[in-house]
Amino acid sequence: MSIPFKVIIPVRYASTRLPGKPLQMIGEKTLIDHVYQNAIASSAENVIIATDDDRIEDVARSIGATVIMTSTEHKSGTDRIHEALTKMNEPDETIIVNLQGDEFGLTSKLINQVADTLHKSSEAEMATLCEEITDKSAFHDKNVVKVVRDCNNNALYFSRSAIPWVNENNSSTDPRYVEQPFKHVGIYAYRMKFLKKFATLPPCNIEISESLEQLRALYHGHKIQVEVACEKHGVEINTKEDLEKARKAVI
Repeated sequence: MSIPFKVIIPVRYASTRLPGKPLQMIGEKTLIDHVYQNAIASSAENVIIATDDDRIEDVARSIGATVIMTSTEHKSGTDRIHEALTKMNEPDETIIVNLQGDEFGLTSKLINQVADTLHKSSEAEMATLCEEITDKSAFHDKNVVKVVRDCNNNALYFSRSAIPWVNENNSSTDPRYVEQPFKHVGIYAYRMKFLKKFATLPPCNIEISESLEQLRALYHGHKIQVEVACEKHGVEINTKEDLEKARKAVI
């Protein structure tokens, strides 16, 4: 039996590394269209695109999406989602899935999984997903966000740096202490009550330094449950190279 939840897709036009990326074509669809189609294929009760750009609004409405216009001043996707949901007057217990607008190939199964992960957690106020890193170059790629978890699968830290660090020059390193590295999958679930609280928290230095909004929650003492994704999640599009990977995937 599926649990009730809603999906909000925060989208902005002015990406630093790839301006206008939501409207980039991948096959016969724009990136935002691909993301939206995966969202409506999930068990979500409602899917909404939250944006600050008229061009994105026009494209979103052309594919049948519900759009809420938001401020241009938001520094994070979660802040944008909070404004959109405040306008909707959602109850505190509503589970919200934050599906980022650059997550190409993040399937409906993964959207359902992150909502279910939060629903089953008695302690966490947020939930997200991860997958094993098997490529050494990805481990050292600053565009690949890494996560380390505790024994209860709660996040200890997220970073663009290679974590947990392994001293590769020490041949005597005991293999028992070599931890499997995990890549963070950019999707979140939280309840409306926590989202209201999150929006009042001031950004912290580690969030600003890493450019990772989830660190704001950890810094202020909130738990994030991190489950291993039930299937591969596709490509998070940050660069032109990522865009080309996505385009090759639909050929």
